[in-house]
Amino acid sequence: MEFDEYQKKVAKYDLSKATLNLKEAGFIEKVLGLVGEAGETADKIKKIIRDKDGVISEEDKELVTKELGDTLWYIASIARYLEVPLSEIANENIDKLESRYQRDKLHGEGDER
Repeated sequence: MEFDEYQKKVAKYDLSKATLNLKEAGFIEKVLGLVGEAGETADKIKKIIRDKDGVISEEDKELVTKELGDTLWYIASIARYLEVPLSEIANENIDKLESRYQRDKLHGEGDER
């Protein structure tokens, strides 16, 4: 599935109205949801490292994959609120990473390296 198709399909699961007013509860809820889902993903991986010596089972992989899906939903929703196609975000990210790769700047800090 293409990014933009995904972004359009999952919009129906948003109970809030997308608006460019970033103070609206719907937008804030999406940002907080993204952080929460990213935290749940990290927590599942932490427990695999701590409790299973880093060895991931098929069940663990399935659970992490579900959390990643929830994270993707929030990313797609935030992008929709900002009226930015998810494909544009993905393409700009690839361009940024390729530039860093070409300039041997994958290591380091800061967005503008």
